[in-house]
Amino acid sequence: MSKSLLSLAITAAVLSGCSLIPDYQQPQAPVAAQYPQGPAYSPAEADPALQQLIQTALVNNRDLRVAALNIDAYAAQYQIQRADLFPAISANGSGSRQRTPARMSQTGEAAISSQYSATLGISAYELDLFGRVRSLSEQALQTYFSSEEARRSTQISLVASVANAYLTWQADKELLKLTQDTLAAYEESYRLTSRSNEVGVASALDLSQARTSVENARVQLARYTRQVAQDENSLTLLLGTSIPANLPSAQPLSADLLSELPAGLPSELLQRRPDILAAEHNLKAANASIGAARAAFFPSISLTANAGTLSPDMGGLFKGGSGTWSFAPQINIPIFNAGSLRASLDYSKIQKDINVAQYEKSIQTAFQEVSDGLAARQTYNQQLQAQRDFVNANQDYYRLAERRYRIGVDSNLTFLDAQRSLFSAQQALITDRLAQLTSEVNLYKALGGGWNEQGSQKAEVSKEAPPLKLF
Repeated sequence: MSKSLLSLAITAAVLSGCSLIPDYQQPQAPVAAQYPQGPAYSPAEADPALQQLIQTALVNNRDLRVAALNIDAYAAQYQIQRADLFPAISANGSGSRQRTPARMSQTGEAAISSQYSATLGISAYELDLFGRVRSLSEQALQTYFSSEEARRSTQISLVASVANAYLTWQADKELLKLTQDTLAAYEESYRLTSRSNEVGVASALDLSQARTSVENARVQLARYTRQVAQDENSLTLLLGTSIPANLPSAQPLSADLLSELPAGLPSELLQRRPDILAAEHNLKAANASIGAARAAFFPSISLTANAGTLSPDMGGLFKGGSGTWSFAPQINIPIFNAGSLRASLDYSKIQKDINVAQYEKSIQTAFQEVSDGLAARQTYNQQLQAQRDFVNANQDYYRLAERRYRIGVDSNLTFLDAQRSLFSAQQALITDRLAQLTSEVNLYKALGGGWNEQGSQKAEVSKEAPPLKLF
C-alpha cells in the first residue's frame, strides 16, 4: 500500500522537471563606473552617547519590529507555496455501526451492520509538468528575500534617523547655551547703558536699542528651549523607549564625530544597497510570474489516490482480502477563455518591464545620493572654515567696538551692532556644522550602511547589519 504511494510520488517528482521561467539577466546599471571626483568630491571618533542611543533603538524601535515580523510573514507564505511542490499524504481511520429496523430490513428482522476502514492517500496533487507551481514558489521566495532587504533598509534608515535626531538635539542645546550666554551679556550691557543714561552720558535711543537686543535674545531663548524639548521627544520616539539615564557625556559638535570615507569608490557598491537588492528581488519575482503565466496555457494534471483496508469488523481490518484502493486522475485542458490567459501573460511581462525600470531608477537615485554626499563633504569643509573665520572676524570687531564704546570714542549703536553680528555668526556656525554632520549621516545611509576597506584602495558596502563605525 505505502510502496505504491511512494512510487507515485517519485513518478510525480520526475515528471515535474520543466520550467517556463525566462532566463534572468541582471540589467546593466545605468550609471558611471565610479562616483564623480574632483575638487568638490575630495575626501574629508565615535561619540559614545550616540553609539548607545543607536543600540537602544535597534532593540526597541517599533518600525524595525514590524519589518522583522513582515519577514516572518513572507517566510510563512513561501513555505505554504513551496508545500504545493510535494504530494500531501494523509492517513485516515474510521469506523461505523448502524442498526436497521425490522420493517426496513429485507429479511424482516432488525439488523446491525458495522464497517471499519484505514486508508493512506494523496489528495488533488498537481503534477507540475510545466513548472507552474515551481514558478509560483520562486515568486514567493523572491518576495521573501525582498522583505529581508526591506528590513535592512529600515534598519539603516533607523540608524541614520537616530543619528540626525541626536545631532539636532546637540546643536539645539549648543544654540540654547549660546543664547543664554549672549542674553547675559546683553543684560549686562543694558545695565551699563541704563546707568550711563541716568548720568546723561547715554541717550534714551541708546537705552532703547540695548533693550531691543535683550528682548530679542529672550525670544531666541524661548525658541531654543522649546526646540530642545521637542528634540528629546523625537529621539524618544525613534528609540522606542526613554532616553537612557546613564547616557555618556556628549562630544561637542566641533569634535570629529564621524569617521572619514574616501572618494573614488566604485559605483558597483550600490549593487549591495538594500533598496536596490529589494528591487532586484522584486524583478526576479516578476520574472518567475511569467513562468507561471506561460504554464497556464498547457494542460494540468491532478492526482487523487488512496489505498487501505475495509472490513465489517475491527478484527478483520488487516486480514488478507480486505485491501481497497482508488485512483482518480484529472486533466484540465484550456480550450477557450476569451483571451484571459494571454492577457495574464501580457500583464506578467508588463510587470517585469515595470520592475526593470524601477530597479534602474533605484540605482540612479542611489548614485545621485552618494554623489551629492561626496560633493557636500568638501564644500561643507570649505564653508565651515569660512564661517569660523567669519566668527573670528566678528569677535575682533566686537572687542574693538566694546573698547571704543567704553572709552567714549564710538556710540552705543556700533557696539550693539557688533554684539548682534557676533551672535548671528556664532549661530550660523553651529547650524552649518549640523548641516555638515547631517550630510555625512545621509552619505552613510546612501552607501547602504557604511563601508569596509579591503586592501589599500578597495572598499565595499557591508551587507550585514549596518556597522556603527561611522558614529
